[in-house]
Amino acid sequence: MKSPVLLYIVIAGLLAVLGYFLLPAQTMNANQALALGLVIGGILTPLLASQFLRQSSSSTSTDNNEHSDSKTLYVGNLPYRVNEQDVKAHFAPHGTVISVRLMKDRRTGKRKGYGFVEMVGDTELIVRTLNDTEFQDRTLKVRMAKDKQEE
Repeated sequence: MKSPVLLYIVIAGLLAVLGYFLLPAQTMNANQALALGLVIGGILTPLLASQFLRQSSSSTSTDNNEHSDSKTLYVGNLPYRVNEQDVKAHFAPHGTVISVRLMKDRRTGKRKGYGFVEMVGDTELIVRTLNDTEFQDRTLKVRMAKDKQEE
């Protein structure tokens, strides 16, 4: 469960049900048991959610460390009909492809004819090898991607 709100609702409901069945009937009614469950759930949920978020962020940072030596290539003049798998298959013989991002027009959703390939390997050699080569009847333009400028 990734949503802290959903986690809160589930914990509160379970605690309310447990409180209702475990405590003697004369001690509290169903509404009081639910209220107690919500209070206890409100205390426990942030603790559980922070533990969950800590675990998921540590696994993400591990994944990023595995590909710390990867580089991103700009690939231009791509056919508009091409998809990520096609580009990955074209670049895979030259190194390990981490990801492929093909740019789309936000308004129309159509591909713009360029994208980025994140790879591990000798990216300078890959650029020299694949730049100005034919791919699905188009001549690719492959360059080292520039860092995104902060505005």
